[in-house]
Amino acid sequence: MKKRLMFALLLVIAMLAGCGSGPDYTVKVTKELFYQKDAAVPFEIKVTEGKKAVKGLEVSAAFSMANMDHGTTEVKLADEKKDGTYSGEVALPMSGKYEVAFTLEKDGKKSEEVIDINVVKAKGVAKLNGEWITNEDVSFYKLINQLQFAISRETAQKKYSGAQLEEELAYLESQEKLIDDKNQLVTQIIRLRSMAMLAEEKGHKADAGEVDAALGKVRDQYNGYASAGKLIRDYGEEKFWSTEKQQYEMIVLAQKVQQDLVAQVKKENPTMAEQEVYFQAQKKYEELLVSQVNSLKIEIL
Repeated sequence: MKKRLMFALLLVIAMLAGCGSGPDYTVKVTKELFYQKDAAVPFEIKVTEGKKAVKGLEVSAAFSMANMDHGTTEVKLADEKKDGTYSGEVALPMSGKYEVAFTLEKDGKKSEEVIDINVVKAKGVAKLNGEWITNEDVSFYKLINQLQFAISRETAQKKYSGAQLEEELAYLESQEKLIDDKNQLVTQIIRLRSMAMLAEEKGHKADAGEVDAALGKVRDQYNGYASAGKLIRDYGEEKFWSTEKQQYEMIVLAQKVQQDLVAQVKKENPTMAEQEVYFQAQKKYEELLVSQVNSLKIEIL
């Protein structure tokens, strides 16, 4: 009797264990996870069964630190790309080693997978082919935009008066608010760096003389406006011009790509008007930019 009872219990346990076990999924982190203070950052995984991507799962992840007790941070991951890739955003308490427990469910069948990951402190707001775009980079680009608005405002004050001046200043003020958008500033940085990289791939170089000449022109421009001069002094003149020189090394490279495209359009269309040549060259430049950006590994935090 006891043997029968023991056998029955073992059979029930085996059946329950069988009912609870789901498919054998493999979870791989596809986007390095970084820590940013008081901010949620992107997290992405790829789920496979054998070598086949698994779509249509309901996925949740629970993060807990391996060596400290900071509680558990839970996040649901969405199957946005429909290719076995699941992503979401997670705000973690600090950098360090984490244990991540995944729950994966589909058609009533649930599986669990646990992996260890190392979360490092972010050195910036984005990465372009492994190179960080830092907060300092973003701040500098914000300053560059502020300089352009300062020049436009000062120009308007010299050119207009009365209601027309008020209208122009109101417009500039509304547009200037856009430069607080971090994503827009990061996009500007990515555009320039991407085309500078393409220029180098094509064998172009930014000669010191070319860079100095271009820098001299912008220096003369800024010197002509008191408001621009004040912004540069507040930032630190030596620091500003050192960073601006680095930017103009990339600008000169990007301009060489533009020059190539202008020459190409002229060769293909020898009778085309100059204005149309530059219009068509700019179209090709934008198409090339999109292609170049798509070819690079870009991670936005």
